[in-house]
Amino acid sequence: DALPISIHGIESRGFLVAAPLALKLDCGFVMVRKKGKLPGATIPHSYNLEYGTDTVEVQADAVSRGQRVVVLDDLLATGGTLSAAIALLQKVGADVRAAACIIELAFLNGRSQLSVPFFSVVSYDS
Repeated sequence: DALPISIHGIESRGFLVAAPLALKLDCGFVMVRKKGKLPGATIPHSYNLEYGTDTVEVQADAVSRGQRVVVLDDLLATGGTLSAAIALLQKVGADVRAAACIIELAFLNGRSQLSVPFFSVVSYDS
């Protein structure tokens, strides 16, 4: 049997996209948050930003090895946070199938930072 699919939302506006979709699809919802905001044991992933570094975390027991996941957020700009969330989930053994956002700022080329298929509802070229 294949493990169930889960939808992973990135803090915090991504929760507004991911949670209702997970409910509609009758699948799990998992939060990817900034360091120190999730209860219990967490697994961190640090990444570089244009102006420094940041860390995202997921709860240690939120993802099973091999579990199929889709990562959602509200906006794709430079791709740093979404790329970090994908890397974090892959680090814990998830099978990240795709990522999606409502808005893509295509002129910032964030899509090129992603290692999985990416979809957006609206894309702005300038």
